[in-house]
Amino acid sequence: MKQYLLSVHVVEGAPTPTDEETQTMFKETGRINDDMQATGAWVFGGGLTSPDSATVVRVENGTTVMSDGPFAETKEHIAGFWVIRCADLDAALAWAERCAVACGPVEVRPFDDLSQA
Repeated sequence: MKQYLLSVHVVEGAPTPTDEETQTMFKETGRINDDMQATGAWVFGGGLTSPDSATVVRVENGTTVMSDGPFAETKEHIAGFWVIRCADLDAALAWAERCAVACGPVEVRPFDDLSQA
């Protein structure tokens, strides 16, 4: 079985969900998590804090340099993710569709074969 990363994206400056919308997202995401675990697709998942809490670590000329903020300067950021195990891309896309309904756009990327040894 292959592993896939399903990453949830948020757009900076987009309207903030209401408390009710947020609770609905949490509830639906919890159901999806339970279903993934029940079917054996679940490997790992989690939500992330806001991009302004990020620290970027680089090594430049042998010296470690740390800076605040996200690595990429973009208006879209990863808000959370799942690592799932599925038979194929179609199965991963089916999970992603459920996730997108629950919490917004989801990018699906397979792990390379080397990372699954």
